[in-house]
Amino acid sequence: MKLLRKPLLLLLVIVMFIFSSCKINIGSVKNTDSSSNSDSSSSSESSSEIDSSSIEDSSSNTSTTTVKPPVSNIGIPVNQHGQLKVNGSHIVDKNNNIYQLKGLSTHGISWFPDIVTKESFKTLRDNWHVNSIRLAMYVDEYGNGSCYLNNKQVNKELMNKGIQYCIDLGMYVIIDWHVLNPGDPNKYTSDAISFFDEFAKKYNKYPNIIYEICNEPNGNVNWNTNIKPYAEKVISTIRKYDKDAIIIVGTGTWSQDIQDPVNNRLSDKNVVYALHYYAATHKQSLRDRLAQCYKAGLPVLVSEFGNCSADGNGGNDFNEAKKWLQLLDSYHIGYYNWALADKNESCCIFKPGTNLKSGNWSDSQLTESGKFIKDWYTK
Repeated sequence: MKLLRKPLLLLLVIVMFIFSSCKINIGSVKNTDSSSNSDSSSSSESSSEIDSSSIEDSSSNTSTTTVKPPVSNIGIPVNQHGQLKVNGSHIVDKNNNIYQLKGLSTHGISWFPDIVTKESFKTLRDNWHVNSIRLAMYVDEYGNGSCYLNNKQVNKELMNKGIQYCIDLGMYVIIDWHVLNPGDPNKYTSDAISFFDEFAKKYNKYPNIIYEICNEPNGNVNWNTNIKPYAEKVISTIRKYDKDAIIIVGTGTWSQDIQDPVNNRLSDKNVVYALHYYAATHKQSLRDRLAQCYKAGLPVLVSEFGNCSADGNGGNDFNEAKKWLQLLDSYHIGYYNWALADKNESCCIFKPGTNLKSGNWSDSQLTESGKFIKDWYTK
């Protein structure tokens, strides 16, 4: 018996090691499975704004490819997740895992160019867990001299810098054709075609790129007559060079009318439809609209949101803001907060006078909204 003692002890150690390894592997599988359950969490009650009987079965608009559970956003985003694409109601990564874009939007880069630095974007990636930057290029704004149409070369150079910094840092980047005033995107169709022709040709090899072709259509425009025909022309231009990038298309009433494309979608399968909200103005009824559109299989991206009123000012409503973000997280819908600027407005992340270039910001330089956003993104 004494002779057998050492081999028996060795065998016992080996068995315990194998059992321990199995427990670790089983645990990681369980964690992956449980993360997929969050996609089926309960949503807001349906709104009467949409007649659910008029919404087609989403199965006809949804890819049959199996979508894997969501993955972590932490790390170097593009290196880990590669080319994104649309699959049903979700954005998925190169491995077909659901991927949630969590980004920040610049204000107009022609007005607040200082934020467009590699240092600032790196801080947002590493310390705020931001995986994407939206570069807002105001188009006209009733002839404002700083906007794109009146200062094309300077604005394109600034846009190119921002894109290159995101590529260098492995971040996703939205090239935002920021139509706002006037609100009919067709006023700028030829300019948009020329703009996206240039940028799609230049950056078509990079999986970082996302195109947003009309920020907030508004005024006397609607999806069927104005927005969809415009989008078809611009998407056709982009697809000459870039077959794979996601394209964001704005919807009517400042990108709130996401119900309009549900039964009249664009034929391009890699399109998402923009929803914009400001928490102190847009509340349960718009969340209900989102819930119904999501259930109908419409891929939605919140390419702009704020915690204050729709004019960018007024008090922040963080209670409503949490309701919004909790709903978006439960659906794994991406979102971008407005705005990376130090303008004296409630919506801005930084207090006036903050050095935007450095990226070396203390919490004392953040506004009330800025602190909330940082805390939410890093929780």
